Amino acid sequence: MKKLLLAATVVLAPIAVAADPVKGVWQTEPDDGAYSHVKIASCGSKLCGTIIRSFQRKEDNSGWEQYESKNIGRKLLYDMVADGEDSYSGKAWWPSRDREIRGSMTLNGKNRLRAGGCVLGGIVCIRQTWKRIK
Repeated sequence: MKKLLLAATVVLAPIAVAADPVKGVWQTEPDDGAYSHVKIASCGSKLCGTIIRSFQRKEDNSGWEQYESKNIGRKLLYDMVADGEDSYSGKAWWPSRDREIRGSMTLNGKNRLRAGGCVLGGIVCIRQTWKRIK
């Protein structure tokens, strides 16, 4: 019986990890005139959010255009672990300040993610609501 339970755990564990509802591609809110698409996926046993596309305002302010940001490929969220129902904590990188901060994210329904973090013991914080792209 123990062998059967162990085998079931080994087989089903990857399915549970793959089904994490926060995984996918998310659009950030604009910050300093740009926004990004962030892919949240497994990084070992934890979750990471990597910038995969960046967009900036067109010069004529008629909308947004994709551009080759130096931040593409950079992790915006990392070492994220579940710490409650639909909530995660770990570390985040604040691009406009080029600073690592204590990060968190909370899934709100299926298509909204509240992401952000704080420094100085919570005195200075940034929070954004991201929307799911896919």
